[in-house]
Amino acid sequence: MDDDLILLADGGGGERMMDLVRDEILTRFAPADASGELARLADAACLPAGEGDIAFTTDSYVVRPIEFPGGDIGRLAVAGTVNDLACVGARPVAISLALILEEGLPRAVLGRILDSAAACAREVAVPVVCGDTKVVERGGADQIFITTAGVGRIAAGRRLSADRIRPGDRVLVSGTLADHGVAVMSRREGLAFQTTVTSDAAPLWPLARALMAACPNLRVLKDPTRGGLAAAVNELAGAAGVAMRIDEARLPVRPAVAGACETLGLDPLNVANEGKFVVIVAAAEAEAALAAMRESPLGREAADIGEVLPPPDRGPRVTLRTRIGGERVLEMPYGEDLPRIC
Repeated sequence: MDDDLILLADGGGGERMMDLVRDEILTRFAPADASGELARLADAACLPAGEGDIAFTTDSYVVRPIEFPGGDIGRLAVAGTVNDLACVGARPVAISLALILEEGLPRAVLGRILDSAAACAREVAVPVVCGDTKVVERGGADQIFITTAGVGRIAAGRRLSADRIRPGDRVLVSGTLADHGVAVMSRREGLAFQTTVTSDAAPLWPLARALMAACPNLRVLKDPTRGGLAAAVNELAGAAGVAMRIDEARLPVRPAVAGACETLGLDPLNVANEGKFVVIVAAAEAEAALAAMRESPLGREAADIGEVLPPPDRGPRVTLRTRIGGERVLEMPYGEDLPRIC
């Protein structure tokens, strides 16, 4: 029965979602895509356009609740689109924003969300240039859904892609993990912690620009959203045909977030982030990358968390060196620990 129906787990960023994308989407559209961009499943497509490429991306946002500590669905939508462009090294040029509103949504709530989206766009000086608005009957949506698309410009000669990853490269993260997912869940479940946990939702183009300036051999950027860090590094390792080893002792997780994950029975490595990068860079440039990130409030807690290894003859792509010195497989999440968080 499960194979015949779409489940919430099919949108969770793990193996079930990847199977759905491969079986139902790529089989229909990728064969007709001569550029091969769709099959790459990158954060944004890179399309030739004279000097430098154009990047193009689209995404939908269905978070519940729509307002949470540190952000809301409006900030989430704009920041997520900017970050998808930044992951391929593209300066955001324009965004579209489409709304599906449920009958009965208070205008004051809509106003707050749109103010938040506009403020986020101003942070990186990207205009919202077009959009659409639909209203559906009560029960036809969950207050508000937002779909965005973004266009960006990639500088000539600059290319960030998983196929540039090489054994010996370092794996970095730009800051603490699992903040967004825990912030959403704390509001949804009515949990209170000694320290307020807030979403990390933020547009990361300034951080990407600083990294590209500091690191000529920056390989790729990846935003660890649905499925968290575990999904992101597994995707990168699979796309690059390499293995990776992550060091648990180096992972930056706030104590309040770690405690919340323990309470909720969650692994912080599977929890979504909305204002962080996974950064793969040549080992010789790892310190320069860390320094560039730490100069910005967006990357002040950046950390070197692991290394890229040669492809395995058999066995797992990604392993985790534990705090006690052992090693375990860091698997791609199967479905979804936290429904509706991005």
